[in-house]
Amino acid sequence: MTPMMFLVGVMPIATFALGSWQVSRLKWKIALIDELEEKLSADPMRLPPRINNSLDALPEFIFRKVSVSGYFDHAKTIVLKPRVYDGNHGVHVVTPFVRDNGTTVLVDRGFVTNEVADRGGIEKSTEHVEIVGMIRTSQPRNAFTPDNEPDKGVWYWTDVDAIAEHAGGAAANVQPVFIEQIFQGHVGEAQSSLRDGSPLGRPPTVDIRNSHLSYIITWYALSAFTAVMFAGVVRNRRRFVGKRLPR
Repeated sequence: MTPMMFLVGVMPIATFALGSWQVSRLKWKIALIDELEEKLSADPMRLPPRINNSLDALPEFIFRKVSVSGYFDHAKTIVLKPRVYDGNHGVHVVTPFVRDNGTTVLVDRGFVTNEVADRGGIEKSTEHVEIVGMIRTSQPRNAFTPDNEPDKGVWYWTDVDAIAEHAGGAAANVQPVFIEQIFQGHVGEAQSSLRDGSPLGRPPTVDIRNSHLSYIITWYALSAFTAVMFAGVVRNRRRFVGKRLPR
């Protein structure tokens, strides 16, 4: 058997195995999304007064809705960029939120357009408010995401610990807790927010990418294609075995 025949023969098996692995990944992802949607459907819970001793448990509460009351400290606001919403280019506004007990958490207030951000038109109310959001943790970045540059005020990805430290850290009672504020209004209110500079919060949905079905189709299709190719190679090889080329 030639190396080429060996390669063609291995391809159907390898791609079939990859397709089967993606089936198991799809089942896992569906179960995960179901679990997160169940958390998200629960009524908002009050965030405990001090949760520094429970930070290790935070990942268990990802996508869990929480309510907090207090006011925004706009002096330490940062923006995450670039972000896109409904075809509009802009940033996400992250502002420390001072709770009634004096501790501070981080709140991603949502999206504003570049036009609003560039002219300094981001809404900066200091009124006492109660907000509802969902707990998130630091987001993994891909190989193409640049490093954050806190000293220059440039942030590309959510690094909760670094943002909390930038806001004052433990010395300022800033807890490394990140909440994405939820927007529950209608489309008209969303467009109004984009115009007047009020950050537009995230929808109350689970936004985990699930591409495993397309991978399953791709790998199984490749398995079938390469199996047919291998069968054709074997058939042609048998046809010409023992035959000599004319001189």
